[in-house]
Amino acid sequence: MGDSHKRKSDDQPPGQKSADKKSKKQWQMPKTKFSNAPSIEPGDAGIWVTCDMHKEGLCTVELKGFFAECAKSFYGEATSSDDHMANANVQGASDDIEAEIRREVSGMQDSKQDSLFVPVKLDIPCVLFFKTRAPVEPVSFVHNVCEAATNEDTRRKTRFVKRLTPMTRMGKATKKSLEEVAKVVLAPMFHVEGTNSQKERFAFAIRPTIRNHHAIERDEIIKRVADLVGERHTVDLKNYDRMILVDVYRNVLGMSVVGSDFEKLKRFNLAEIQDASTPKPDA
Repeated sequence: MGDSHKRKSDDQPPGQKSADKKSKKQWQMPKTKFSNAPSIEPGDAGIWVTCDMHKEGLCTVELKGFFAECAKSFYGEATSSDDHMANANVQGASDDIEAEIRREVSGMQDSKQDSLFVPVKLDIPCVLFFKTRAPVEPVSFVHNVCEAATNEDTRRKTRFVKRLTPMTRMGKATKKSLEEVAKVVLAPMFHVEGTNSQKERFAFAIRPTIRNHHAIERDEIIKRVADLVGERHTVDLKNYDRMILVDVYRNVLGMSVVGSDFEKLKRFNLAEIQDASTPKPDA
């Protein structure tokens, strides 16, 4: 008996069992009170936003109010939560990034059922995403925002926003989902039936943007989307009637179709539009 216990002890060195348990505990995914925070789901619509480095928190706070003001101007309405954010004085916001991120996450705890714009927290530097709901249609909304920025009388100045990219529909970053999303997004723009539009031919271009993703190649996206557009329409990279935007970030993708003034509006780079539209002081 003594030898048996001794051999068992030799096979299992003292403290090994407890060390294994401790090691396993270290690799468990910690539960946080933010586990119910908004996320990007298939079928969502929204707006990708790029911002200055290390300004993600400040940009999120700024855009909550900025988007709410624009929605009230465009649609003549805004929800109570959006109105609250529109009244926030972001011009006096602190440059403390951690403080602004805490404000952002704290705001996620409130009910989002009545909000037109819901920020989704991402772990991607300089990139934000805002989910939208009706009556906001991302393409027309972003187009109106950029057009307003070209006019000094209707311009709303922002501090941290760079580019706005509208997404009509979101899906998973897979080949199957790319096709599913494309069929939904492209149909009303290229395949309208029962009207004169059926006979129209459009010149189009495709602009993929891929970040932190390697499963689907850029050329593969272009080829598959072009096939789904159909042979009736032609590719023209410079003089296009419609531009198809495909954005793939990690495990999600989105798609939209914008108009021929995409380049004129600086590819929806709000910062560049504002800079170009701001009168320069006389030398």
